[in-house]
Amino acid sequence: MTVRPARALRSSRAKVGLSTASVYPEGTPVAFELAAKLGYDGVEVMVWTDPVSQDPYALLRLSQHYQVPILAIHAPCLIITQRVWTTDPWTKLQKAQFAAELLGAQTVVVHPPFRWQRDYARGFREGVQRLADETDIRFAVENMFPLRVRGREVSAYQPSWDVSADEPYRDYTLDLSHTAVSKSDAVAMLDAMGDRLTHLHIADGTGLPKDEHLVPGRGTEPCADVLERLAIGGFDGHVVVEINTRRALDRAEREADLAEALAYCRLHLVAPHPSAP
Repeated sequence: MTVRPARALRSSRAKVGLSTASVYPEGTPVAFELAAKLGYDGVEVMVWTDPVSQDPYALLRLSQHYQVPILAIHAPCLIITQRVWTTDPWTKLQKAQFAAELLGAQTVVVHPPFRWQRDYARGFREGVQRLADETDIRFAVENMFPLRVRGREVSAYQPSWDVSADEPYRDYTLDLSHTAVSKSDAVAMLDAMGDRLTHLHIADGTGLPKDEHLVPGRGTEPCADVLERLAIGGFDGHVVVEINTRRALDRAEREADLAEALAYCRLHLVAPHPSAP
């Protein structure tokens, strides 16, 4: 019997980070603690109602204490964070840029404007471009999803929840829980973003009309396929675990979910070595 040699593989250069949103309802410091314990490469800070998340100097102390790098800052773009830092959306992005530069993060994640933010929406593309021209920080615009009201789809975003559909932005964030809600073809969206994709929110979903953020592998999204395609393409951006653990019974169950998500990413962020037969 002839035994074939094992196929040589190479690991992706992508760093796997943990979103601080993944430990909710526990606070931002817990995300740093668990990222260090479980072996994540860093964290993405979701700036929201947690006061620690809003304080760049507190975040710097956490990063230094746990020796966990901060890979990205998620600007406060959610409805519940409309008053965080300021009510002015451009000032929010400027503050996010300052935090990223102070903390050594490479990326600011930003959502497209809400429809009622008319002035902001009117100049959003050009404004994001100007900010990006002034810094090495990448402003990665994230795909969102429509709302479903009485069988109809309604977009809360301007110009669209599908940020890959129009004139391209310089940098994108692809969120796989959001593709599940919007019933988008995640691989097609990945291809549309192309080499402008610099940031991935890895999570899963089942197509329900709500943002599930399941542990990857527990839903129906092509999480493994997306990760493997990134590895094959030499993706060197960030893969950030952004899952919902709020129903975890205790810290041990939350930790187990985060460990499973990290292992899933490590498993699938591999590609055949170019020199392999």
